This record gives sequence, C-alpha cells and structure tokens, in this order.
Amino acid sequence: MQVTGNGWKKNIVLFLFSQSISLFGSSLVQYAIMWYITLHTQSGIMMTISILCGFLPTFFLSPFAGVWADRYNRKLLIIVSDSSIAASTMLLAILFLSGYDAFWLLFVVSAIRALGTGVQTPAISAFVPQLVPEDKLTKVNATNSSIQSLVTLVSPMLSGALLSMVSIEAIFFIDVITAAIGVLMLLLFLNVPAHAKAASGQAVSYFNDMREGIAYINNHAFVKTFCLFNAVFMMLAAPVAFLTPLQVSRSFGNDVWRLTAIEVTFSGGMMIGGLVMAVWGGFKNKVHTMGLSNLVIGVCTAVLGIVPLFWLYLLFMVLTGVAMPLFNTPSTVLLQQKIDEALMGRVFGVFGMIASSMMPLGMLVFGPVSDVIPIEWLLIGTGLLMMVQSLTMLGNKVLLQAGKPEPARG
Repeated sequence: MQVTGNGWKKNIVLFLFSQSISLFGSSLVQYAIMWYITLHTQSGIMMTISILCGFLPTFFLSPFAGVWADRYNRKLLIIVSDSSIAASTMLLAILFLSGYDAFWLLFVVSAIRALGTGVQTPAISAFVPQLVPEDKLTKVNATNSSIQSLVTLVSPMLSGALLSMVSIEAIFFIDVITAAIGVLMLLLFLNVPAHAKAASGQAVSYFNDMREGIAYINNHAFVKTFCLFNAVFMMLAAPVAFLTPLQVSRSFGNDVWRLTAIEVTFSGGMMIGGLVMAVWGGFKNKVHTMGLSNLVIGVCTAVLGIVPLFWLYLLFMVLTGVAMPLFNTPSTVLLQQKIDEALMGRVFGVFGMIASSMMPLGMLVFGPVSDVIPIEWLLIGTGLLMMVQSLTMLGNKVLLQAGKPEPARG
C-alpha cells in the first residue's frame, strides 16, 4: 500500500509519541524487575530463568502473531497487547502490596508481558509502512530509534531514583498509567484504515498462513540469509545483552547507581547512533552499515571483558550503544522494502521467533557457565566471534546485492 499526501506526518508523530509513552512505563518496570533480581540474588541461574520467562512466550506466540498482523487491524492488535501488558503489571502490583512478593511472580508476569510483546512487535513493524512513504522509512525508523533510546536513557535513571525513594509497586503502577495514555491516544486520535487483507475479512487459516510465510522466507534468498546471520549474532550477543549487569555487580560494586550508569550510557549511545542514522542515512549499500555495526559491537564486547576501570567500561558501553542503530535501522528498512506487504506480519513474526529464542538459547549456555567461570572470559570469546561474523557478512554476495540502493522510481 503506497502512502501519499502529507497527512502521514501527523499520523506517524501520533503513533511514535503514543508508543514512546507506553515504552517509558514498560522500561521502568523492566529495569525494576531486572535490578530486583540482580541485587537480591546475584545469580546467573536466576537471571537465566528471568530471561527465559521474558523471551520464550514470545517465541511460541510469534508465528501466530505474524498471521494476526497480516489478517487483522494492526492498530487494534497493538492496543490489545499494550492493554494486556498493563493489566498483568497492575495485578503484580496488587499482589506485591498484599504481601505476595515471591520471585516466581516476577517470572510469571514477565512471561505474560512477553506474550503481549510477541503480538505487538510484528504488528508495529508491519504497521509503520502503512503510515510512512517508502522513501521516508530510513529517516522515520532512525528517528524512532533515537526517541526510544532517549526513553531508555531517562527510564533507568528515573527507575534507580524511584527505587531509592518509593516501593517497587509504585513503579508498576506508573506502567499502568503510561500504557493507558498510549492506548487512548491510538483509539481517539490515530485514524488509519486497516490494510487490505484485514479490511477484506478473510477467514484465518493459521497453519496454512504460517506455512506460506515460512515458504516465502525459505525461497527469498536475502531474507533467509539474513535470518541465519541474525540468529547467530543474537546468540553471541546474549552475554553482553544480559550478563553485563551481573558482571558489574560482581567486579565493580553492588550499587544501584552502577547498574543505572551502564544502562544510561548504553541508551545514550543508542540515541546518538539513531541521530547519526537520521542525518547520515548510512552507506549507499545498507549491508556495509550493518557490517560496520557488527564489527564495532564485537570489538566493544571483547574490550568490556578486559577494561579494569569503570569509567572506561562506561565509554565502551556508549560505543556499543552508538553501533546498535547502525544495524537495526538499515536492517528494518531493508525488510520493509523487500518483503511483500501481504506477508510482512508473518516474516516479522519469524524474526520475533528468532529474537525470542536465540538469546535465551545462548543464556541457557552462558548463564549457568557465568556462575563457574568469569563473565569477562565470555565477553572476550563472543566478541571475537562477532568480529569474525561481521567480516563474513561483508563478504556475502546475497546480502550485498540486497543492500544496494533501490532504483529511482519514475
């Protein structure tokens, strides 16, 4: 569906603002849960259980969610998933206030929130091209990356401050309020027609639709190759993504401000990287930008296992954050440009499966191992492997061909 006219600017601003409000509350809860577990247990196994609960439900739901994103109104799917996440958080807050504050409740609610995310993620990825002209996708995705990074820059600082002043239940209720604001904005102000397939009211055949989506990926050289590269990268990125707070608490000090600092510096770097992509746009061949990002992340991951000073550690967290949008923005745009609109939800659903399975699979290995050997060794090893993978990506002909600029349309 080709977006024309100037009305798209108002729609995308409303959409991004509503999602940023909702993301803000979710980030506060995410950090509150993560730090609560980290500071109270300092256990790699407990962190692994938490991560599995936060990812595996998304893995199992993603193929169905991809079908829903192709068949149903994507705006309504986003609203339903946001509301479900908020409801589970409110229930958790009530239980904690009633004295039921067991760790397993955090795990259960993390799983419920993951189900909502599983529905929301492919719906959002497929919804953005409905709102934005194709030639504006890079700028919009990069701007969205910067906005989300700004939110995640502020939220750990505020979460850390709030944890020192109020109970964790208060943070849970903030998430409920921000989700309500985001949902009401979508309901009342964003008027976008459903995409063609949703408007036609066709009957849903889940397994046929899933098979069709998987067959599409298998027969699409670029998408299939990118899936494989992405799966390997996400498994290797598990230690730097999930074990760095545990590393910091063990090696530098068990202080909330240190955990806040690594999240703030990483998010600040991501905000800078998003702004760079919004202004620069990356190399002409998008895969060159993605390969550079992977290389920088690999180098920084390895260095995080070596640096002895905390301020140097934070510097390389900034650089890691800067590199992230240099991969996420061009890869998202490439997928939005290359995938058939009618199958976009299902393809992004498969990517949701990859994202929600490979990192937990990595944590099944790296989490328990981190209680036996230093996390620093894991960072050095996976960082070196990511460097090798980035060079392999830059030499892959299928990816390089897909990354070439789109020809101008007359």
